[in-house]
Amino acid sequence: MQTAPALDLSAIPAAQRAAVLALMEKVAALTEITQRQEHLIAELNHALHGKRSEKLTEDDRQLAFEDLSIALAEVEVRKEHLAAKTGDKTATRPAPKRTIGNLPAALPRIEEVIEPDSLICPCGCGVMHKIGEDRSERLDIVPAQLRVIITVRPKYACRTCTDGVTQAPAPPHLIMGGLPTEASIAHVLVSKYADHLPLYRQSQILARAGLDLHRAVLADWVGKAAFHLKPVVDRLAEHMKRSGKLFMDETTAPVLDPGRGKTKTGYLWALARDDRPWGGEDPPGVVYFYAPGRAGENAEAFLMGFDGILQIDGYQGYNRLTKPARKGGDPIRVAHCWAHARRKLKEVFDRDGSEIAAEGLRRIAQIYAVEADIRGVSHGQRLSARQARSAPLVAAFGDWLQAQRRKISAKSRLGEKLTYIHNHWDGLQTFLTDGRVEIDNNRVENLIRPIALNRKNALFAGHDEGGIAWGRIASLIETCKINGVEPFAYLKAALTAIGNGHPQSRLDDLLPWNFAPSS
Repeated sequence: MQTAPALDLSAIPAAQRAAVLALMEKVAALTEITQRQEHLIAELNHALHGKRSEKLTEDDRQLAFEDLSIALAEVEVRKEHLAAKTGDKTATRPAPKRTIGNLPAALPRIEEVIEPDSLICPCGCGVMHKIGEDRSERLDIVPAQLRVIITVRPKYACRTCTDGVTQAPAPPHLIMGGLPTEASIAHVLVSKYADHLPLYRQSQILARAGLDLHRAVLADWVGKAAFHLKPVVDRLAEHMKRSGKLFMDETTAPVLDPGRGKTKTGYLWALARDDRPWGGEDPPGVVYFYAPGRAGENAEAFLMGFDGILQIDGYQGYNRLTKPARKGGDPIRVAHCWAHARRKLKEVFDRDGSEIAAEGLRRIAQIYAVEADIRGVSHGQRLSARQARSAPLVAAFGDWLQAQRRKISAKSRLGEKLTYIHNHWDGLQTFLTDGRVEIDNNRVENLIRPIALNRKNALFAGHDEGGIAWGRIASLIETCKINGVEPFAYLKAALTAIGNGHPQSRLDDLLPWNFAPSS
């Protein structure tokens, strides 16, 4: 195959050069999306028709299918939006994935009639007369209730003249020409990512209600929603990375490797903010980033632009964040977790009944007792109390720690735990110098638990792209929860606003903590 000759831009008149460059960028972007689309289709075909591993159950294969379908749906809508943004009228738009005729007649129908703004004929001869109407049906899901929303748009024309027909325009929707209302999409998202119900099980539940919706249709809805919600999640991450202090933790997210017919280990990294213990003004939030591995450069990439204090566990991958060569900002100051230090000693005590471990636990309990006394006061008051009361306790613990390490073999079980605490000693003292810092990482660990629960119920994400969608939607759902916002109501409102063309300049309005339920 011959390679096309390189384009000499200098030979193109300056007036046309910008248009040519824009066209080249568009072609490159469309080529990349098309290649991604072809790759996903190939993996989907392999999951459906390829050799099946004995290690994978039918549930496993169902999950692989739905997450690959979600990924493919997001790629398709990305391609459509790129074509629309560049004004490409020749770009073919795929037919809406809908199951015509599958809305049972027994479902209640609610008609919404949309009349034109005016029925007065432009010719001035009077009021127009109704000559017909267009009707469309979309599935609307209300928790524990299925119904069909019928949109009626009457057509009007003048009996005297032939100046045309007047009809109200079709209302905008997130999935134009599609079957679901925004409430239906929100219900599927909450069921999958908050209630940990895989799509094929949701399909089975709907079938019991007399509605035949294949999991592939539900996957298409989720993929499109994940695409449209991306700017909101990106804005959420930007807002949080302006904070002076954040938590971070990671957990495994097993992902199917279609080429091998088994799972590989991906990771979801939680970046969280919760300043409520000291009365901070910023609302709490969490963003989950998916990465195919646990390497420290993933955390480095997620934290681009953040220069505050990071509360973490003892994982060594975070060490690169403290180096002068750190990408994306100045070296980060870390605060390590006293709960992890306590856990190390508790493991030894529970197994061996070690008196030394018991003494260490007693000393740590004294430090935690101070934290209990100052819970809820301002960060300035916390800092003063810690310097007066906690600092002497921590210093005494440090002296005791070094004394024990001199007596105990570093290769013993207890010696290894003491070495762990010693290696993180600087970070364990950070809370003494800043009242905003917590004594441990328990808050972000609590935010990882819903991911672990979803992993337990869903087994794994069916694809890397499914892991990305998982993290994106879970970010909004869990941020809703910690702000006391009902996830279904929020997602329904956010998806409706996006479908109505909510401006990018006002993305802050769509952040969970700014959601105000309508009366």
